[in-house]
Amino acid sequence: MYMSYTTNKYMPRIRRDAVELVRKGWSARKVGRHLGYHHTAIMKWVNKGYIIGNHPIPTRSSRPKSHPNKLDKEIVKKIIKKRREHNRYAEAVHKELLNDGIVVSLSSVKRTLDRNYLIKKRSPWKRYHPHQDRPYALKSGDLVETDTIHRMISEKKRLYVFTLIDTYSRWVYAKAYERMNAANAVKFIAEAQRHASFRFDMIQSDHGPEFGKWFVSRISKQHRYTRIGKPNDNAHIERFNRTLQEECLDKLLNDVKVINCALKKYLRYYNYERVHGGINYLTPMQVVPRY
Repeated sequence: MYMSYTTNKYMPRIRRDAVELVRKGWSARKVGRHLGYHHTAIMKWVNKGYIIGNHPIPTRSSRPKSHPNKLDKEIVKKIIKKRREHNRYAEAVHKELLNDGIVVSLSSVKRTLDRNYLIKKRSPWKRYHPHQDRPYALKSGDLVETDTIHRMISEKKRLYVFTLIDTYSRWVYAKAYERMNAANAVKFIAEAQRHASFRFDMIQSDHGPEFGKWFVSRISKQHRYTRIGKPNDNAHIERFNRTLQEECLDKLLNDVKVINCALKKYLRYYNYERVHGGINYLTPMQVVPRY
């Protein structure tokens, strides 16, 4: 963030008032003596006032307009061209430029890409969550992934299908809700646990608002988040979401009661009859331990 020439918050209005005095017939020297500024500054404000009208004249940034060590325009064009050709990250663009015999620093490459809006910045709203090691799924319940499917009812209304899968046995559960919030997420996990014949030891989710701190404090289970921007961390549930939509949801009306009625039949088929290549072509209930 660049600093302005003055930090006086009243200066824009002072400049406007100075311009008004000149328009009323005062000379620039008289206005300068009255306000305590040089008459040449008053004339600059007057010229600016002709452009923006009778409004406060903002303070200009103190950012320099030029720099003796700024990058040559040709180098800037090559940086942008390298980025747009293959959409590579700054470090790769920097290395390619060095291979072409163009000597430029990595920081200059990053700064150039940033100024031309060619860098996708991380969202400032993503909260930091301490890392927790991903457990090995050696038995049912060791790692259970959960997610939410959004279904459009109209332009302004949606319904939400909460989904869950056990990564070891591929046992699944799903239920539709009219609202997506932490309270419904907690209810969904509790209901899925009642239907499962094994205990959930670790719940894994993305950083969705329904899986926030309140959700983690209420589920009474271990919980871990996936890495930001890494949906493959939740690969099992993402693939199940696609299967669920293709084989069930896309054939139904977007109505919560209709979907939940159809899910009961589909989940039974999925868990008891549908074979899975990831578990040697067994059904999930053939892998889930019997008690």
